[in-house]
Amino acid sequence: MGAFIAFAVIAAALLASAFMAVSTKNLVRSVLWLALTLFCTGALYVTLEADFLASMQVILYTGGVITLMLFTVMLTDEIHRVDRASTSGRRMAGGLLAACVFGAISAVVWVSDLPALPETNTITAKTIGRSFMTEHLLAFEALSMLLLAAIIGAIVLARRRDP
Repeated sequence: MGAFIAFAVIAAALLASAFMAVSTKNLVRSVLWLALTLFCTGALYVTLEADFLASMQVILYTGGVITLMLFTVMLTDEIHRVDRASTSGRRMAGGLLAACVFGAISAVVWVSDLPALPETNTITAKTIGRSFMTEHLLAFEALSMLLLAAIIGAIVLARRRDP
């Protein structure tokens, strides 16, 4: 019962922070609300006993991506406030679409015959690391080369051309 209450409280905090992230006009505050949203997602992973996913969520997204987003927003002085150009009826259409998607997902989950709790596996971070370095080594190295090529390409594109 305690785990369900913790899950419900964290899920409520996640929904509230996600709403604030998309509705706040100040970009710095919006990024900070997004950081709380990503941290709450990591906390949900902890309640679901997915420790590796929780640690990766907090380290990569909450730590790394949010830091980069904050630097980006703070380095662009001109756009700290976002003004809404139009307050048309698109909010109602967006809310209706969100309710339909929620209803469809809820219906699929409700009628599925999957067990509520899957059987527990003993997959740890050590097991995942060993798997990367043995049977999936080629894919791991190919991905690292792809990321290296993307970084070099971004540096070349971002480099200023001297006249």
